[in-house]
Amino acid sequence: MRDRGDARDRDDDRDRRRDREREPFGASCRTAAQGSLVTAFCHNPYPETDRVQLHVECARWWDVDSDSAPAEAGPAGYARLSGRCWKEVESAWVSHERVAP
Repeated sequence: MRDRGDARDRDDDRDRRRDREREPFGASCRTAAQGSLVTAFCHNPYPETDRVQLHVECARWWDVDSDSAPAEAGPAGYARLSGRCWKEVESAWVSHERVAP
């Protein structure tokens, strides 16, 4: 037999997750490419930690695309990410991930 307390706890957890997903989130990042080097500067103005990662796509078919190691931008914190290609950079972007409390 199922305990009603378990069902209520699951409902409370689901409500907390839903509320958390609605809150403003995500560091503001800008990327700068100079030649074959890319740097991303991220600032997180929100109270939740944002795990950011730089992704670099290279222009040449033989040049290996790369992803930086993830970095955590804490509340009111900064993160600096870098990546490179051997030759030209096609595009670069930053992905964001919520860090579990």
